[in-house]
Amino acid sequence: MAFSSGGGGGSMSDINVTPLVDVLLVLLIIFMVTAPMSTNDIQIDLPQRSKNQPENQKDPPPPVRIRIDQSGSLFWDNVPMPKSAVEASMLLEAVRDPQPMIELETHAEAQYERLTEVLTMAKNAGLEKIGFVETL
Repeated sequence: MAFSSGGGGGSMSDINVTPLVDVLLVLLIIFMVTAPMSTNDIQIDLPQRSKNQPENQKDPPPPVRIRIDQSGSLFWDNVPMPKSAVEASMLLEAVRDPQPMIELETHAEAQYERLTEVLTMAKNAGLEKIGFVETL
C-alpha cells in the first residue's frame, strides 16, 4: 500500500495485484489437479531375482558375414553364393544353439531391394541376431 507524504489529493497510480495473485493461485490449483490425469502408465516387465543359478553360457560362434556388392551378388564369408544357397545356409545357422551373429555388409551402390530380400530371408529362417556393418 502506498502512502503519500504530502497532503495532495491526487489519484493513486499503483496497481492492485491482489486479484492477479488470486487468479494465478486458481490456475496453479487447476494445473496441479489436471496434470496427474494427463500422464500415461507404461508397463515394464522387470527381471525378477531367481533362486536357481543360470546355466553356463556357451561361447557364441563366430559371426557370419553376408556381403552384397554393387551388382547385387551375395557373398557368404567372402565366398560367392546364389540366393538359394544363402537361404539354405541361413536355415542351417538358425537351428544352431546359440545362433551366430549375422553381419550384413552392403556396398553403397547396391540396390535396396536386394538388402530387403536378404533381411526377409533371415527373418523367415528364424535368425534373431542381425547386425549391419559399415563400409568405409
